Amino acid sequence: MSKLLFAWLLIFLASINSAIGNLLLKKSRESQNISFLDSLYDLWFISGIFFYAINVLLFVKALEFLPVSIAYPALAGLGFLFLSISANFIFGEIFNPAQFAGIILILIGITLLFFWTN
Repeated sequence: MSKLLFAWLLIFLASINSAIGNLLLKKSRESQNISFLDSLYDLWFISGIFFYAINVLLFVKALEFLPVSIAYPALAGLGFLFLSISANFIFGEIFNPAQFAGIILILIGITLLFFWTN
């Protein structure tokens, strides 16, 4: 596997971990009647932070092979994609036509970034 392909795989995995982290943080804020400070000890919250940490580690490794000006937009775009779709299925959040169009534009941008690096 080439270094660039490996870096893109790391970006993909980091974006999945970012989305999981966000979903867990959302879950930590559902139907809790405890203070914000007390919620920092919630298992959902701690799990979300754990997945963010994995995201950071994968992203840092990817930065060994990709410029940050390419890696970060790809990470953010893929994270938005995974998070939007997952939130629709898990939390029933609305996925409206404007979001769909935005996701398509993000995918086009990520595709351009991918082919620009190869």
